[in-house]
Amino acid sequence: MELVSTSRHDPSQLATMACVYAAIQLVGMSLYGVETWCDRADAFGVVFGFYGRIPALYVGGGELRTRPWLGGVPGITVTAGTVGLLCTMIGTTSFDGFSQGPTWLSLVPHLQDLFQNLGLSIGHALQAAETLGLVVVVLVVGGLYRLGIVGMRSVGGTSGPAGLAGRFAHSLVPISLAYVIAHYVSSLLYQGQAMAYLVSDPLGDGHDYFGTADRGIDYFIQATGIWYIQVAALVLGHAAGLVLAHDRALALYRKARDAARSQYWMLAIMVGFTSLGLWLLSASSQ
Repeated sequence: MELVSTSRHDPSQLATMACVYAAIQLVGMSLYGVETWCDRADAFGVVFGFYGRIPALYVGGGELRTRPWLGGVPGITVTAGTVGLLCTMIGTTSFDGFSQGPTWLSLVPHLQDLFQNLGLSIGHALQAAETLGLVVVVLVVGGLYRLGIVGMRSVGGTSGPAGLAGRFAHSLVPISLAYVIAHYVSSLLYQGQAMAYLVSDPLGDGHDYFGTADRGIDYFIQATGIWYIQVAALVLGHAAGLVLAHDRALALYRKARDAARSQYWMLAIMVGFTSLGLWLLSASSQ
């Protein structure tokens, strides 16, 4: 809806989709149970559950406890869709930056013409072009991760590529969060302030329920400051992913030498992801 739809600014469509999604969740919970459905089928619940394992504070046994940073991430439950979900999270935010850069802006008109020649209207042709770009970027991210897994598999071990991909899937969690922070921190810092006047006049009909309807947005951080936050998030996220992958390799391989050799591949993939993220940031800011 955000990245592809030409009607992204129509509140009614988003409201309809939110209601349909909520209805699906209620039906799923009634059939399979609340916890089971939220832990395995609600994409937003699963992703935020992953992110919730990163901090040092967590709730266990009904009380607030502490653990090392990233300490809860290795314990995520990996299912058939975990790797795909994380690659999609990274890929969609990557496309968000890529779609604002000159490379995509020069390419999308040609794709739009292609789909128009196939009989689509102008709006639908643009949506088809954007959808194609989104899918390709997600596949590229998944392909990079798969390349690292195949490389690690060449070092040795008993797990096949699919099993190895699942064992290292948790290393993608901090990377996914880093991409989310990098691409949405400006919206959070600036547009998040709009909550002050929106809660006072939610329907835009002149009300001022909380006395904040006249509030504005304070652009207290310049573009350079936002850029530093984005770069720091990307670098820290990829470093955290590499730490988690190295820790898992030490537990998986019998020889420390094999564990280190396997991580040469993961190191190359993390450098590739970092370079991709920095390129997307620079491209979107041009």
